[in-house]
Amino acid sequence: MSQRPFTVCIARYVRIMARNINKRTVAAVVAGLLALGAAGVSLATEAFRFPSIDGGDYLLSDWSGRPVLVVNTASQCAFTPQYDGIQALYDTYRDRGLVVLAVPSDDFAQELDSNAAVKDFCEVNFNLNLPMTEITPVKGDDAHPFYRWVAETYGFTPRWNFNKILLGGDGQVVATFGSNAKPMGRQIVQQVEALLP
Repeated sequence: MSQRPFTVCIARYVRIMARNINKRTVAAVVAGLLALGAAGVSLATEAFRFPSIDGGDYLLSDWSGRPVLVVNTASQCAFTPQYDGIQALYDTYRDRGLVVLAVPSDDFAQELDSNAAVKDFCEVNFNLNLPMTEITPVKGDDAHPFYRWVAETYGFTPRWNFNKILLGGDGQVVATFGSNAKPMGRQIVQQVEALLP
């Protein structure tokens, strides 16, 4: 996948954010993003915050320098058994720096009704201990800003549950995978291993 210039990423991010804020705020955001770019800091890792299903937030910048596999998940999907695979991938490579972030979403009408129900389901059925967000929109106008940024910058929008986005240590998208890509399959493992020390 080709890398887009940082200024293109900034322009697209500003368009996304400008929908709900005034011109003065947009100018301040642009100035800040340009400063980040000049400092060599990735837009993706600095700009995106996800609410944790356990309380608090995950900020992608907390994982700067580490590869992150972001997976939109659902509890009532034919691909739900992939939770075992994403946990296995996390267990296998987390000591070398990999982060796997599960993002439950009801965009395809296959998620449980509450964050508490999702958390309980995942702990009881899959013994998950990887980072997980609250139920989050991943497509359309209501999509989380991270997913809007990926759609506008890289042309990728999840088409179903368990689509995967692999970020390099610089926060840029390295690869995207559909639902059929198994978390411990060669296609994903090779990409992950190439990013690890």
